[in-house]
Amino acid sequence: MQSHELVKLYYRIGEVSEIVGVQPHVLRYWETEFRSIRPQKSSKGQRVYSRRDVEKLLRVKDLLKNQGFTIAGARKRLSETAEAVAIAPAPVAVPEEPSLERSAKDMRKELLGLRGELVRMLDEISALKSD
Repeated sequence: MQSHELVKLYYRIGEVSEIVGVQPHVLRYWETEFRSIRPQKSSKGQRVYSRRDVEKLLRVKDLLKNQGFTIAGARKRLSETAEAVAIAPAPVAVPEEPSLERSAKDMRKELLGLRGELVRMLDEISALKSD
């Protein structure tokens, strides 16, 4: 599996399948087993996954494939983790010395991802208006 940096706000099922390293039917099955994974649907009815969904799917794959959990065990572990995060106090942010070169590259990737999303949204709106 290649390491993918999540730069977009939303991903389609094919992209998520590639990032996570499983077939789309596996993702759809995991949606039925893990309630916290609920992708939205686009106007065309396609699944649209948020970054948080993708991160959860990567965690599910790790639990199932690498750590040997069953579906029920992985479900329990994820719910325990979610409860621990809800109970834990918020971390105190310590300001770091920003790296301008790295920040500029990250911002550029983020903006290019947003640009792509906006272009797709505008195309969908144009298609709806022409119908």
